[in-house]
Amino acid sequence: MIPVQLKPEPATFDARVRVRGLAYLKKNGFALHLGLPSGTEPPSYWRESLDDLHVAYEGVCAYLGIYFERVSGLSVDHYIAKSTNAQGIYEWDNYRLACSTLNSRKRDYSTVLDPCYLASDLFRLQLSSGHIYPKPGLAAAPTRVIEQTIERLGLDDATCREMRARRFQEYIQYNLPQAYLKMMSPFIWAEAYRQGLL
Repeated sequence: MIPVQLKPEPATFDARVRVRGLAYLKKNGFALHLGLPSGTEPPSYWRESLDDLHVAYEGVCAYLGIYFERVSGLSVDHYIAKSTNAQGIYEWDNYRLACSTLNSRKRDYSTVLDPCYLASDLFRLQLSSGHIYPKPGLAAAPTRVIEQTIERLGLDDATCREMRARRFQEYIQYNLPQAYLKMMSPFIWAEAYRQGLL
C-alpha cells in the first residue's frame, strides 16, 4: 500500500452525481452528518463516476497498489462509509478506486488507513514471496494500525502474496521495462526501487 494523491473532481461530477444525490437525501429527510438508517439503499449515482475514477487513478487499486482492468471488477469504495456519514456518499473526494475484492473486504471499517492521507514508506514488501508487513522500527501504535489495515483488507493473504511475487518475477523473467512495472504495479516498483533493485 502506497500513498495515493487525490485527483481533481471531473467537470461533470457535480451535475451527474452530487446534485442528484443530495436531492435524494434532502427529499428523504436524511441528515448529512449522520449515517443512513440500516437497510437504506441510496441511489448509486456514484457509478456514474466509475470511468472517471479509473482514468483519473490510472486503473490502480488504492489498496493493492496494482493496476486492474475495468472488466475485472471496478468499484467505488466510500472511504467514509455510507453508514457513517450521508454527505460522503456523493462526494468525489470520499471515493477510492478499488477492485471489487478489496472493496468488499474494506466494507465500513474505520480502522483501515486511508491511502489518500497515508504517510510514505509505512508498508514494506518482500519481493520474492509477496509478503507485506509494517516498516520495522515504527512505534507500537502506528505499527498496530498498519497491521490492522493489512488484516482487515487481507493484503497478506495467499492470493495477494502470489500475485505480487508473480508480478515481480515476470518483470525479471521477461526483462520488462521499469516503466511498465511502475505502471502496472506501482507498489512493487516503489519497493524494488527502495531496495536498490532497479
